[in-house]
Amino acid sequence: MRGLEEKRVLITGGASGIGAATAERFLEEGCQVCVVDRSSEARDAICQQLPQLVGVLDADVSQLDQVQTAFDSAIAALGAVDVLINNAGISIRHAFLDITPEEWERVLATNLTGVFYVAQTAGRHMVAQGSGVILNMASTNGIVGYPNYADYNASKAGVIELTRSMALELAPGVRVNAVAPGFVLTPMQQAEYTDEMLAEVNRKIPLQRPARPEEVAALFAYLASDDAAFISGQVFTIDGAETAGGLISH
Repeated sequence: MRGLEEKRVLITGGASGIGAATAERFLEEGCQVCVVDRSSEARDAICQQLPQLVGVLDADVSQLDQVQTAFDSAIAALGAVDVLINNAGISIRHAFLDITPEEWERVLATNLTGVFYVAQTAGRHMVAQGSGVILNMASTNGIVGYPNYADYNASKAGVIELTRSMALELAPGVRVNAVAPGFVLTPMQQAEYTDEMLAEVNRKIPLQRPARPEEVAALFAYLASDDAAFISGQVFTIDGAETAGGLISH
């Protein structure tokens, strides 16, 4: 991708799944990359997998003080942050009537409040330096209804509107977009779905398979590059045409 070489990239939730695939892709593009992840096991694994990372930082994005400390550490390691991949998130599969207040708060705290904390911290830095790209992780769950994920769906819909608002306010120096994957086969999804459930999901996707993490990473790379220099305030769906149709498609 044009203009990515030597860019300084920070990825939250960057030690596993889509985040790890994205870290690997940006390293392949010649970027300097730091990842943030709250899982010590995942951090240890990514250090082994991608030893060329500039930094592997510990932070829970739902805690503002931890976000600010991690961002300061990223600045110390990288010198500046040119690209933020705001990827950290969690999901809990449960029926709407069974969601507890604690579960609701936990999902929203990570997926929406955490995205806000990281984006605002990075946004202040990027506005001051006069340039930057922020890419927020949304989901098709924030665009259409999905059962058994009401709290997750609400958080991702919030990320989409946050993205649009940020794009308006941070222009012209900072571009902001969201990526909205459909079903991506990550460790988080594998933990929640049986083989039978996965087969049922695949039947609903016109391309008949889930996305691979590296395919989402490729979209992040494009949107961060100079090839996407006039793209801001948009939500990019990557779902194998799952949401392209209506009732007739199911």
